[in-house]
Amino acid sequence: MKVNNSLIKDCLAGDRKAQFSLHKNCYSILMSVCVRYKVDRDEAKSSVNAGFLKILNNLDRYDPKVPFEAWIKRIMINHVIDEFRKDRKVQELIEYTDFNEKQVPDGIDYNEADKAFDASDLEAMIRTLPPVTKKVFNLFAIDGYSHKEICKLLNISEGTSKWHVSSARKKLQELINQQMNSQKVI
Repeated sequence: MKVNNSLIKDCLAGDRKAQFSLHKNCYSILMSVCVRYKVDRDEAKSSVNAGFLKILNNLDRYDPKVPFEAWIKRIMINHVIDEFRKDRKVQELIEYTDFNEKQVPDGIDYNEADKAFDASDLEAMIRTLPPVTKKVFNLFAIDGYSHKEICKLLNISEGTSKWHVSSARKKLQELINQQMNSQKVI
C-alpha cells in the first residue's frame, strides 16, 4: 500500500475529503487486523474507526522512511491491545479449558491438510478459541510478537502466554484433524 505525501499533508491540514480518502485506502488493512482480535464484525468495525482516529491524531509523527502500512498496522494492534486492557470484563471471562490433550493420529498428512484448507477456514477455527487464547495466539503466531512482549502487553506471565499458544495449537490441530477425518469419510 502506497499513500502519497500530498494526501498525508492534506489530512494534516484537516481536509475531510482527504481523511475520508485515507480511511477508504486503509480500511481493508485495518479491518484485517481487527477481525483477528474481535468477537464479531461490528466490534471490529468499531475498533477500526477508533484506531483510525488515533492514526489521524498521530499522523504528524509518521516517519516516511517507515512503510505506511506497517505503521498503521502497529497503531491498530496497539489500539486493540489498549481496548483489551480497558475491558476488565474480559479479564473476568478468562476460561482455562483442558482440551483433553489428545494425541495427533498418525494417519493425518499435514501437507494434505494444507491443501484442503484455505486461510478463511483457518481464521474460522481461530475464532472458536477462547478469547484470551485467541488474542495471545494472534499476537504470537500471526503478528510476530515474542512471549516477553505479549506478557507486557496483556499483563500476564510469560508462562501463561506460552500455555495459551500451546493450548491454541492443540485445539487447532484437533479441529484440523476433525475436518480432515470428516472429509475422508465423505
